[in-house]
Amino acid sequence: MKRYLTALLTAVLLLAGCASTPAPAPAASSPPPPSPPPEDQSVFSPVTLPEPKPKPDPRQETIDRLLSSMTDEEKAGQLFFARCPVWNGAGLAAEYHLGGYLLFSRDFKNKTAQQIQEEISAYQDSSSIPLLIGVDEEGGTVVRVSSNPQLRDKRFASPQQLYRQGGLEAVLADCREKDALLRSLGINVNFAPVADLSTNPGDFIYDRALGRDAKETSAYISAVVDQMDTDGMGSVLKHFPGYGPNRDTHTGSALDTRPLDSFQTEDFLPFQAGIDASGGTTAVLVSHNIVQALDPDRPASLSPAVYKLLREELSFDGPALTDDLVMDAITQYARTSGASPAVLALSAGSDMVVTTDFQTQIPQVLAALKDGTLSRERIEEAVSRVLGWKYDLGLIS
Repeated sequence: MKRYLTALLTAVLLLAGCASTPAPAPAASSPPPPSPPPEDQSVFSPVTLPEPKPKPDPRQETIDRLLSSMTDEEKAGQLFFARCPVWNGAGLAAEYHLGGYLLFSRDFKNKTAQQIQEEISAYQDSSSIPLLIGVDEEGGTVVRVSSNPQLRDKRFASPQQLYRQGGLEAVLADCREKDALLRSLGINVNFAPVADLSTNPGDFIYDRALGRDAKETSAYISAVVDQMDTDGMGSVLKHFPGYGPNRDTHTGSALDTRPLDSFQTEDFLPFQAGIDASGGTTAVLVSHNIVQALDPDRPASLSPAVYKLLREELSFDGPALTDDLVMDAITQYARTSGASPAVLALSAGSDMVVTTDFQTQIPQVLAALKDGTLSRERIEEAVSRVLGWKYDLGLIS
């Protein structure tokens, strides 16, 4: 019995020992590797910003809008600064869609200010696009308005005389009075100032020029153009590239044999001064002189070389006008070449032609546009400059 109890106790102890033995701990797992930092998107993916919209250009938008709505007849008419006819001025301005009327002494003779205002208003009322109304009121020997004593007690003095008496102050006071009178009548362009250099009393152009050297004349031109711009009066620098000592082209052709560098160092300077002073209200009128150094075969007003020089060397992008195409220097050349003076001028680079014979010349321009003698691009470039001039003068908006 004792032996049995001993065996039983031994068995119980063995079982207890087995139960109390701890199970081996599982192997510890390694910590996971750290995650890589996020990529810097600002470095690897550049941000594209929207391009800013260009600011609207009301001037160009107005020109483009008008140009796109115009017929060929309207475009051709805008290129003519026509001499105002004696009869039916309003009707003809409407029929030919003229760009402007140039008034002469006969248009003012024995008329009151009110009569002139009413006539000009009738011209404007007849035109779908407002007209440029111009006049040559230089002072001195060329006075279309003040030659009428009903409009001014005495004629405007020449710039040369005013400058001798009171310098630029006297010239500018006269300019302000002149601009006010012209505007009161309905005139918006004065074919002045004369930018030609001449110090020789024997020159044809001397009495109309300032009669001083390039430096003084340039200062004069700059001041007058700035004053006219302030007064809202269109100005016309004439007679590019500089008249010099040449004969009167009203009565025949004139050959200018001076070398180009004399123009570059002298004659161009007053024109450049006027161009730089302009606020967009200035045009340049090209003479009929044949300038041998630029084009020995054609009058300047019909020469591509002259217009190219005006655009590129003097950086002028306003309207370029011809002198009057009925002057003998042009009619003689046109008879020889057998071509329309207006077509020749516009093809060369002019933007507006001054002429009496617009009723004949406008159909010739239209025919040249139709047969390709005049390109559409050239016509629309010229019309754009005319419309831009009108915009800058406040005639269209």
